[in-house]
Amino acid sequence: MTSDERENLAKQRFLILNLVRFSAIAVVMSGFAISLGKLFPDFPPLLGYVLAVLGMFEFFFLPLVLKKSWANRDRDKG
Repeated sequence: MTSDERENLAKQRFLILNLVRFSAIAVVMSGFAISLGKLFPDFPPLLGYVLAVLGMFEFFFLPLVLKKSWANRDRDKG
């Protein structure tokens, strides 16, 4: 793999990690808004709490899972 290919791969992975984190923040904020009755007031607050927890899980643990997956794939290729 050339240095340009490695750089492009790193940029792509950086973009994916940031998109995952921003989407997780959106899920957390939506969960808080639902639980406070500001967004979809007919939904039960419990749904908002569940979304907030899932968003936090996505924010903190999904990047680690992606990193391990990419490391395993790179190790298998090289």
